[in-house]
Amino acid sequence: MYQYNQIDQTLVDERVEQFRDQTRRFLKGELPEDEFSALRLMNGLYIQRQAPMLRVAVPYGLLSSTQMRKLAHVARTYDRGYGHFTTRTNIQFNWPELAAVPDILAELAQVQMHAIQTSGNCIRNTTTDPYAGVAENELEDPRPYCEIIRQWSTLHPEFAYLPRKFKIAVTGATEDRAASQVHDIGLQMVQNADGEIGFEVLVGGGLGRTPIIGKSIRKFLPKQHLLSYLDAILRVYNLKGRRDNKYKARIKILVEALGPDEFRRLVEEEWAHIRDGELTLTDAEIARAKSFFTLPDYDANAANADAHASLGDSLATDIEFNAWYRHNTLAHRVDGYRIAIVSLKPYLEAPGDITDSQMDAVADLADRYSFGETRATHHQNLVLTDVREGDLYAVWQALAANNLARSNIGTLTDMIVCPGFDFCSLANARTLNISDQINEHFDDMDHLYDLGEIRLNMSGCINACAHHHVADIGILGVDKKGEDWYQISLGGSSKEDARLGKILGRSVPASDVALTVEKILAVYVDQRRENESFAQVVLRVGIKPFKERVYATAH
Repeated sequence: MYQYNQIDQTLVDERVEQFRDQTRRFLKGELPEDEFSALRLMNGLYIQRQAPMLRVAVPYGLLSSTQMRKLAHVARTYDRGYGHFTTRTNIQFNWPELAAVPDILAELAQVQMHAIQTSGNCIRNTTTDPYAGVAENELEDPRPYCEIIRQWSTLHPEFAYLPRKFKIAVTGATEDRAASQVHDIGLQMVQNADGEIGFEVLVGGGLGRTPIIGKSIRKFLPKQHLLSYLDAILRVYNLKGRRDNKYKARIKILVEALGPDEFRRLVEEEWAHIRDGELTLTDAEIARAKSFFTLPDYDANAANADAHASLGDSLATDIEFNAWYRHNTLAHRVDGYRIAIVSLKPYLEAPGDITDSQMDAVADLADRYSFGETRATHHQNLVLTDVREGDLYAVWQALAANNLARSNIGTLTDMIVCPGFDFCSLANARTLNISDQINEHFDDMDHLYDLGEIRLNMSGCINACAHHHVADIGILGVDKKGEDWYQISLGGSSKEDARLGKILGRSVPASDVALTVEKILAVYVDQRRENESFAQVVLRVGIKPFKERVYATAH
């Protein structure tokens, strides 16, 4: 994990004091609302439906146990006892008092956290694979490059006022777990014919009202040119991106308007001026970044016979633990260890929410069993990446005692859901009531396990914060004359085979969402062949059979 140096700490501390004075002047009426608005957004503070909302940055989803405990303290002291993890792996607090926000930021600065660039038209938090560094199918750990991008982009003077917000994802595994193809820039680590590792660069992906899969503009970019090439892309976007219409201001619109070949030509032309300049990454600089992500002190004896036998006994005698092991843990590259996923989707609780006591519990588990680190995922869960197999039963028991051990990872109820109309001022429809409805309707875990891996994402408006376009089953809330209706799409994916789902047909009323999902799943069960996933069936048969079942008057 990256540790702040004195320059970093000074920068964050000074920002806190600047915002403290700005907030004081606003509350005394010395600073107009329109001027304060821009300043608070620069510090991650929105005005939402219920109260101010503070979005705290979690760089590439990595949290130390100290930072997690500080988040618990903030939730307990300044909010209503909980926080909400987002698809950008940040955490949001929904109920802070405006006057207390400078104090919150000061507390966060004590543990090297802040809210800088979590809003506004700038480069947002770079995201990555939550299993980076421990995944079996990884070409190289992408986190050092995320950190390099973070340092380059933080308060970058040229890119502080882009046409619109800008999102970057980096992935280093053959399986894309960072949704890199639906980002403004997706960086996928690849190996060329000479065995060198670099990046394939995809540009112009994104969701929202104009969902588009990113276009590859460079199949192989050597590592040392990472920043100079990103700089060239941002320069072209900054110069030619539309600023007259915010709905057409994202880089995806520019790439579509120019065409990927012309956009590539412009980037290469710009890059030619800077490619070997001061942004060139030296081997020493890359090594310095890598030094913050060294391997922990793994127990060479973790895979001993006693631990294996103990795990086997627990799996054989405890059905609930067995289910959690099968669905919430993954293979680790080090023998004797597993990756454990902490589900933030307890039954009838808001997806992605976590209480202060749960945060403290996760921090304690991280310290005791996973080298003091926790990861946030874009699926709105948490991960303990380095758990000895012999400790899994104890970890599960502790998670279960804190309502964090639901064995639903990858199933229908492991939903990505935005807060919707209950909290967000942009939302058109409620989402949390619909996630409850789906949970109540599909409460038989054996049925969910039989259905297999299904990704259901639900957004409360066209801004698509919950990535509904790239889900197996996507649900979009829409407002129709003051009533909530829900549009269903099928067949999307955010993985290496990224694709946009197709709209099934007319939207359904709120009362019918779970019943509609049930009809869709019934078609899947009828149509599936042996070991065929939901996604594979939709690809093979198309959406017509699903449409016929959902809208047939006889059903």
